[in-house]
Amino acid sequence: MTRVSLDTDTARRLRDGMAQGVLSFPLTSFHEDGSLDPDGFRAYVAAQLATAPGALFPACGTGEFFSLDEDEYRQIVSIAVEESGGRVPVVAGTGYGWAQAVRFARIAEEAGADALLVLPHYLIAAPQDGLVAQLEHIAARTGLPLIAYQRGQVAFTVASLKRIADIPNVIGLKDGHSDLDRLQRLTLAAPEDFLFFNGALTAEIQARAYATVGVPAYSSAVHAFAPEIANAFFAALQAGDHGTVDKLLRDFYVPLVELRDRVPGYSVSLVKAAARLRGRPVGPVRAPLTDPSAADLADLRTLLTAGLDLAGAAL
Repeated sequence: MTRVSLDTDTARRLRDGMAQGVLSFPLTSFHEDGSLDPDGFRAYVAAQLATAPGALFPACGTGEFFSLDEDEYRQIVSIAVEESGGRVPVVAGTGYGWAQAVRFARIAEEAGADALLVLPHYLIAAPQDGLVAQLEHIAARTGLPLIAYQRGQVAFTVASLKRIADIPNVIGLKDGHSDLDRLQRLTLAAPEDFLFFNGALTAEIQARAYATVGVPAYSSAVHAFAPEIANAFFAALQAGDHGTVDKLLRDFYVPLVELRDRVPGYSVSLVKAAARLRGRPVGPVRAPLTDPSAADLADLRTLLTAGLDLAGAAL
């Protein structure tokens, strides 16, 4: 395959958005009985967009992609596209094996998404040739640009990065491994216009470290429930205000990570609980995730109140 220019409208808009704000990964709204709440999701996405994120990534990990059926996925992506109205790029998640990923990709394309984030494939470890082939199969069957996501069982070598960068519509890589030695090698080997962003859990913790290897853009789970805090951190980081960055890290982000690490799955369910504390209509998580215990919820409320106070906002 011949490399095509990454200077497309979508890539340019993503590049500009990544420089101007954090990347929003909206939660998916459910009713108390676990059914999809489209109206709640629409209201929630509208509130997210009002805080000027760099891009919108619906139906990804934070949005519980793994628990959505195809009809629900179609509704979520369609609502995100409608609410965005072209203001920011909409990058929908897709995943599982390539055949199923293509089914979701086609739905996203029909719904008007601008690009796709290819989540790590299901369950099994795979050799590098297979990781590359997964993206080749998806890319050959959709007209949308793709961003690969390396995390868990997916970790690209430099040689594989060069191969996926040669796939015509693969435009970038989200990194969730936080191996900065490997990441530096990948950024140096990639085409100059290839997009990279920090997709670590609670990415702000490592934002400065990622920036040192040329990856300043990041996704923010905190933006899903407290955009005031996320935007205050982003502004301080951009301005080189390390005093404010350190204070936010010390007094909010590090305690949040310690709370998040108490129970598997809190990287999503704690975020959703925090959004509910803010009055956002997101509802509970779906199994196999579980909502936080009463004790953890009380600690979350205390921490969230303190974090919002640091950002000059209120619960």
